[in-house]
Amino acid sequence: MKITAARVIVTCPGRNFVTLKIETDQGVYGIGDATLNGRELSVVSYLQDHVAPCLIGMDPRRIEDVWQYLYRGAYWRRGPVTMRAIAAVDVALWDIKAKMANMPLYQLLGGRSRDGVMVYGHANGSDIAETVDAVGQYIDMGYKAIRAQTGVPGIKDAYGVGRGKLFYEPADAALPSVTGWDTRKALNTVPKLFEKLRETYGFDHHLLHDGHHRYTPQEAANLGKMLEPYQLFWLEDVTPAENQEAFKLIRQHTVTPLAVGEIFNTIWDAKDLIQNQLIDYIRCTIVGAGGVTHLKRIADLASLYQIRTGCHGATDLSPVTMGTALHFDTWVPNFGVQEYMRHTEETDAVFPHDYTFEKGELFCGETPGHGVDIDEKLAAKYPYKPAYLPVARLEDGTMWNW
Repeated sequence: MKITAARVIVTCPGRNFVTLKIETDQGVYGIGDATLNGRELSVVSYLQDHVAPCLIGMDPRRIEDVWQYLYRGAYWRRGPVTMRAIAAVDVALWDIKAKMANMPLYQLLGGRSRDGVMVYGHANGSDIAETVDAVGQYIDMGYKAIRAQTGVPGIKDAYGVGRGKLFYEPADAALPSVTGWDTRKALNTVPKLFEKLRETYGFDHHLLHDGHHRYTPQEAANLGKMLEPYQLFWLEDVTPAENQEAFKLIRQHTVTPLAVGEIFNTIWDAKDLIQNQLIDYIRCTIVGAGGVTHLKRIADLASLYQIRTGCHGATDLSPVTMGTALHFDTWVPNFGVQEYMRHTEETDAVFPHDYTFEKGELFCGETPGHGVDIDEKLAAKYPYKPAYLPVARLEDGTMWNW
């Protein structure tokens, strides 16, 4: 069995997606996601010019060997572009192998560890009252876990407050838009939000919050301490993770669970945080961390330290990644939760899939492979549109972490 073609498909049914389709001489094909929000064309170039030519003639069943070829064989390793390209290939090959075996992907990974996958949705509002109402709407839809973000008085375009209620696309302009940030104003507002949420809905539902890399370690520790009475499921990306020792300071001062990892690319990004038990949830993704093959390694390392998975799942990941993640989530023993931001109807039409939502959980289907396909004719009707993620500045103009 040989790979005969590896084609890159770019489409924009509401937002940009980069899809790799690998075809074989036996008529079986697989697809993988390589989307990198705001930098899609960087991955397209790497896939088309550097990866795809190397795949022709390879045996698609040798998934591990192909992964090692693309990772070890590249002197300039790691990084978001390289690892997304590897992830696209890896997922497409797992799709092919599962189709050959006539099995859903989770069976090849070792079978079920659970029946359904608990997911969390995104509730947001321009102020606390609006966010409280939005959380109630998610509860009414059956969600057991909800991430809550609110606008902050005096902060321009606060992170997480999107234009839609069920989906949120931050890449909003042909050049980066400028948002604002003020830590003190956020620290004065966020605890009030969760106080109101617990007062309104009690403690039966899991609540989450995303700091989006905005706080210094001391500020993050302060926020975690203030949120302890409200028993958050987790506090996410509360400080930039480049300085992993910063999490020691946070850990010393708060028992609020910590989650990090959606921008990590390899096990090396997460190793120290995991081994030193400085986090509770690892949020690496199928598309961001080198595919199923490498994410399995990260999850296995985390399991040794009682750290659970909580894979990123915003709309910048295509249904291909979501479908694959659900097979991974169905198998992985140390599962925690799966982020689930719904795609637009246009996106769902371009990427027909068999996963379903019911009572706060997603269920992967029984279709052989990862259960997601691409309608290439429909995809061609949505050409690429340049779109950047925003940037953030403090009130005095200083650049900050978006």
